[in-house]
Amino acid sequence: MLKLTDLCKRYPTGDEALKKVSLEIPNGQAVALIGPSGAGKSTLIRCVNRLVEPTSGSVQLNDVELTTLSSGKLRAQRRSIGMIFQEYALVERLTVMENVLSGRLGYVGFWKSWLRRYPGEDIKEAFRLLDRVGIMHMADKRADELSGGQRQRVGIARALIQNPELLLIDEPTASLDPKTSREIMRLIRELCQERNLAAIINIHDVMLAQMFAERVVGLRFGEIVYDGPPDGLTPDVLTEIYGEEDWEATIETVENEDVETADAVDHAT
Repeated sequence: MLKLTDLCKRYPTGDEALKKVSLEIPNGQAVALIGPSGAGKSTLIRCVNRLVEPTSGSVQLNDVELTTLSSGKLRAQRRSIGMIFQEYALVERLTVMENVLSGRLGYVGFWKSWLRRYPGEDIKEAFRLLDRVGIMHMADKRADELSGGQRQRVGIARALIQNPELLLIDEPTASLDPKTSREIMRLIRELCQERNLAAIINIHDVMLAQMFAERVVGLRFGEIVYDGPPDGLTPDVLTEIYGEEDWEATIETVENEDVETADAVDHAT
């Protein structure tokens, strides 16, 4: 379980990116984090793994207090936190397999990783993960030959090979087409359930959040203004999170998509 208690981040300018944010995410639950630009979504994710240092408050992952760990202990603890980036963060000249295996760097050390001397079990697990995310046939392709959706699948496999307890996912669909975006979100949800992983998904697309997340947390000006099920995102709630807009149209689109998906499943079976 991830537990945030009164998490605050104040920058030297005096700006408060997070204001006493408290949140609990049990294992196996994927939470969509939504809100306007500048609401504090990326800051929250980065405070969890201390890429950004919180000003105050507590971050606990399965009873380990992350905010007080020394740099050495923090490096070791980060092995249990998988990060999936908006821009993929792959090494372009390396193959898909090499990029996935780089997720084991925290376990095998720099030199073995640099020399590509990974244990046989790590290689087997990399193949299993590539198969699970649907790109095992691309294991020997260079990363710069891949599409955006394929790159994101490599990033997911790389995070999972860490054997994490938590996934932090930053805008996983920002550069993807609608169909690929749904495939990636569906894959993330399934993997969290299969591996009993807690996950925070920072996402701008409200419709995707409603379709694929079990729970939605809305931030505005560094504070939680909504925490509940996707179907609780009424026009009034969305207005509180984002401001005035025709939210009825968005909600109607989501409902239509849900019906079409259900009809497709029924037809296939």
